[in-house]
Amino acid sequence: MVTGFGPCMSGTIEPIIALPSVEFFASGRGIHAIDSPVKMRILSMLKEREMSFDEIVLHLGKAKSTVSVHLKWLTSEGVISSRSDTADSRRKIFSLDSVFIGEASPDERVRVQEQKDEIYQFGEDNPGNFFRFVLKTIRVTLLREGIIIDPLLQAAGYRVGRSLYDYVKSADIEEFLLKISEFWTYHSLGLVRVITLSPVVINIYDCFECIDLPPLGRPACAFESGILNGLFSSFYNEKIISTEIHCYAMGDNYCQFVIEQ
Repeated sequence: MVTGFGPCMSGTIEPIIALPSVEFFASGRGIHAIDSPVKMRILSMLKEREMSFDEIVLHLGKAKSTVSVHLKWLTSEGVISSRSDTADSRRKIFSLDSVFIGEASPDERVRVQEQKDEIYQFGEDNPGNFFRFVLKTIRVTLLREGIIIDPLLQAAGYRVGRSLYDYVKSADIEEFLLKISEFWTYHSLGLVRVITLSPVVINIYDCFECIDLPPLGRPACAFESGILNGLFSSFYNEKIISTEIHCYAMGDNYCQFVIEQ
């Protein structure tokens, strides 16, 4: 969430991002809890791309000595790594060397702590309703403690999408989308509607992942987004990212995903 704006060293105005209290990263050396705002900003930038030391200093607007201390700690813990720039061996290039697995935020805990537990009514005809009930219970239980595991849900969804591809694969994009829609309907995952083909934009109504969640003020379909990433990455045979821009958890009447190569 953008809370304001601040100057950067280049003279432009950059948004100041409200960061969670703790972010968790998994490396070969274990799980790391990062609670420093400066470290979290560094890692946020390195999630997008590798950067040189000077670039990091420029974007942070901090003293070189301060940035150097944080980079040294992150490197020593195995959270990031560095290499020499091929164009200038004196310059270091830093990159993420761990996996972002989630975050903990007191704000998220406050949003759902007043939610009452829902009682599942057994004997319903649609088995998809029980799946939704279980998924909602897991998500809300975690959110009550301020724990957000969207990166892990998206990674799990990606693996599911890759596995599902053989059931919906096609050489034609329109037929591929039709098969996805039929699969979602058959398994009571929601109603898929294609909005555009270039880029591919789809709306999902009655979304299995988020329609029963309390209002969160942000997109909540990390698992479903991961499934779409896996399906479309298999179709295009390259990395595909689906971006959710509308969601029931944001107060919308559908979930909308933009599929980008």
